[in-house]
Amino acid sequence: MALGNVRIGITIGDKNGIGPEVILKALKDKRILSGITPVIYGSEAVLKHYLSQDTADQLELKKITSAENAQLQAVSVIDVLDEKTEVKEGVEELSSGILAIKAIEVASADISSGKIDAIVTAPISKSVCQNAGFDFPGHTEFFISLSNGAEGLMILKSSLMKVALVTTHVALKDVSSSITTEGIVSKAEVFHQSLQKDFGILNPKIAILSLNPHSGENGKIGSEEIEVQIPAINELREKKILAFGPFPTDGFFGSSAPANYDGILAMYHDQGLSVFKALSFDEGVNYTAGLPIVRTSPDHGTAFDIAGKGVASETSMRNALYEAADIFLNRSRHKEIHSNPLPVNKQEKRDKWHSK
Repeated sequence: MALGNVRIGITIGDKNGIGPEVILKALKDKRILSGITPVIYGSEAVLKHYLSQDTADQLELKKITSAENAQLQAVSVIDVLDEKTEVKEGVEELSSGILAIKAIEVASADISSGKIDAIVTAPISKSVCQNAGFDFPGHTEFFISLSNGAEGLMILKSSLMKVALVTTHVALKDVSSSITTEGIVSKAEVFHQSLQKDFGILNPKIAILSLNPHSGENGKIGSEEIEVQIPAINELREKKILAFGPFPTDGFFGSSAPANYDGILAMYHDQGLSVFKALSFDEGVNYTAGLPIVRTSPDHGTAFDIAGKGVASETSMRNALYEAADIFLNRSRHKEIHSNPLPVNKQEKRDKWHSK
């Protein structure tokens, strides 16, 4: 598949946050159109509002009614709602949630029907969307719910590291009871497969972070390492997955250790993401692995405090677009490499021969 044929749907996110701004900034560099055919799901009026504030070269938007009509070397827009919506920069309001949810739903339907190849989601306000009827903690859980029981995995990726999470949006007081040997093994298997299929790493090495400080100090300040994590690592080794640890978080990230591993598996949200965002905030990409579709997003939120001021960085959004295209193509290559090279009739003859 030619690189220019990767059709990426971009959901607008919260119209009053920085999502529309960073989308437009990322797409103003026309070089991105040589590798991506973007389709923005949201509101042409909202996008033009933000374009009108920019004194730089204007970006031409092409309004379409179906992603099937998206053209190469063009930025297409689909209005997902019939009614127009007003922009109130930095304000959390119900109309933002309604637009954001509809954009996600329409883009999801289009990727399911093959009209687009991947989705990049601009940031939403979880509370705003939930008030508008979005019954999920975030994008990750929504896309997992559409995937017929697939084991989804949140991965944060930058040039420095890839960090995945065993638990995502779980209260800290509930993390320990949510961590099981089976859960760690399952998430690590999805991570391993994603590193191979989505990122092209033949035999990835995965570091497992301990749940407790100092890896529990042999049970003195927590027994999860002994009772849960080490058995999980042993089971992964039996499955021929290169898993190592559990490593104390502070010592691991405070050394050169991250460079020695292809992936890092954290037990809970802030354990992995605090360090990741401290080191990679401007360039990081959020990727939902383990799903039949490709979905990425910037690693930042709505940033209502700077919305409309023209100062938001588009780097993470741009990286999310390129990452989505790369992962889609990596998957296509992986599928081609591992497909049966024999036609069906020859495969049947070979099977019959070996069965004799």
